[in-house]
Amino acid sequence: METNRQKKIGALLQKDLVDILQGEIRKNHIANLVISVSKVSVTTDLSVAAVHLSIFPPERAAEMLAAIKTNAPLIKHDLAQRVKMQLRRVPSLNFYIDDSLEYIEQIDKALSGAENPIENPELLPRRKKS
Repeated sequence: METNRQKKIGALLQKDLVDILQGEIRKNHIANLVISVSKVSVTTDLSVAAVHLSIFPPERAAEMLAAIKTNAPLIKHDLAQRVKMQLRRVPSLNFYIDDSLEYIEQIDKALSGAENPIENPELLPRRKKS
């Protein structure tokens, strides 16, 4: 369970990471790309932060994640400059793809399509009576 301190530090890092990443996209003139930081989880000793990114379009997610991981030391330095008054040490950053939006979209498609088990119960496997 996350403590209040972990949550506050995660929220602080999330806000600044959004600014840093979107600033880099604008600065490098990368068109048709949206990166958002969906969640930042900090370990109990505040040494590591897991940063979950939502990248749209999803086809470019792997490519962008690799680029972000390559530039992680620069991102951490930029982040340190922003939070130096609030944090003594900036945690190491580990970046991950957050595919929960795609997962939700797949569920929506399944429920609205012809293969909706709620409207067509014949699609569900029959349970054997014991």
